[in-house]
Amino acid sequence: MWWIYALLSAFFAALTAVLAKIGIRGVDSNLATAVRTAVVLVLAWGVVYFRGGLAEVHTLTRTNLLFLGLSGLATGLSWMFYFRALQLGSVSQVAPVDKLSVALAIGLSVLFLGEKLTWQTGLGAGLIVAGTLVLILK
Repeated sequence: MWWIYALLSAFFAALTAVLAKIGIRGVDSNLATAVRTAVVLVLAWGVVYFRGGLAEVHTLTRTNLLFLGLSGLATGLSWMFYFRALQLGSVSQVAPVDKLSVALAIGLSVLFLGEKLTWQTGLGAGLIVAGTLVLILK
């Protein structure tokens, strides 16, 4: 079942790039990121509320809050740089570079989480890097 959610994530991420490219025309990229973030904030808390998740807020530990906060900081910085890149470049170049995050996440997961790097995972990460280079080097 996880792969259905992953495919939906990929679809909406792709849609995000196209919609964002249109939405940032003539607008400061940081302002555009703030608007996008506000929408995400309302959507996320709406889903938590309607699914009854607010009752679980008290279960969050300091560690949960610290690392979720750091993750949010990383997300915010990613979005700000992504929107600026979209303002300056084409979606067909920015999106592939942004997706290098997959290969980077694999490397970081091995380094910091102790996940095993199989030859299939290494090959896949290498192909992502190679594919990105093919798409951006013209």
